[in-house]
Amino acid sequence: MIALRALFVAIGLVAIWQAAIFIFDPPPFMLPGPQRVFQALLDRPDLWRVDAVTTLTETVLGLIIGTICGMCLALTMSYVPPSRRILLPVMVVSQALPVFAIAPLLVLWFGFGLASKIVMATIAIFFPVASAFHDGLVRTDPKLVELAQLYGARHHQKVWLLRIPSAIPSLVTGVRLAAVYAPIGALIGEWVGASSGLGYAMLHANGRAQTDVVFAALILLAAMSVLLRAAVDLLTRNITPWAPESA
Repeated sequence: MIALRALFVAIGLVAIWQAAIFIFDPPPFMLPGPQRVFQALLDRPDLWRVDAVTTLTETVLGLIIGTICGMCLALTMSYVPPSRRILLPVMVVSQALPVFAIAPLLVLWFGFGLASKIVMATIAIFFPVASAFHDGLVRTDPKLVELAQLYGARHHQKVWLLRIPSAIPSLVTGVRLAAVYAPIGALIGEWVGASSGLGYAMLHANGRAQTDVVFAALILLAAMSVLLRAAVDLLTRNITPWAPESA
C-alpha cells in the first residue's frame, strides 16, 4: 500500500534529517531539527485545522473538475476527430505557459478566495488526464474496431462500447498523476494571493524567518499528497482489477 510505503520512507528521511543536524549543527533558521518542526505543528494548530483544510479543499475540487474537463476534452477529440487540430495545440500551449505567469491573472479574474486556486489546480492537472485518456481512446485494438465495423456499428457506438472501456486503465493512470500535481497548482495560487492555506502560511513564515513553520507546512503538504494518491488508488482499484499497480 502506497501510504504504508510512504510512512517507511518518511521515517528514513527523518532519521537522515536528524543525523544531518547532529553532524553539521546548522543554525535553526537555516535547518531546524525534526523536534522543532513537530513542536511547530503542535504550537500552530491553525496550520492543520484551517490552512491544511483550505488547501485540501482547493486540491480535491481542482482534481474533480480537472478530471471531468480532461475526460470531456479527450472524448471530444475522439468523438469528433477534426477537433484534434484545434484542441491539441490549445492543450500544449496551456502547459507551455509558466504557471506563475498566469497565476496573477487568475487571482485578478477570480479573486483571492477558493475560486482562483481551484482554477489553478484544474489547469495544472487536466492535461495529464486528457492526454492519458486520449491515448487510451486512440489505441483501442484495431481488430476490435474492424469487427465492430463488420457488424455495422456506428461511430458513437464504437466510442462508447469499445474505445472508452479500453481506455479506462489509461484514464486511471492520468488521474493518479493528477492527484500528485493538483496540490502544486493550489499552492502556487496561494503564493500569489490568498487569505489562508498552506502556501499562504509558508509565505508569511518565510518572511519572518520561521523556518520550522515552513517545514511543518511542507510536511502537511506531503502527507496530503500521499493520502490523496492513496485515496485515488483505493477508489480506482475496482475499476481496473485487470491492471493492478505494480509499484
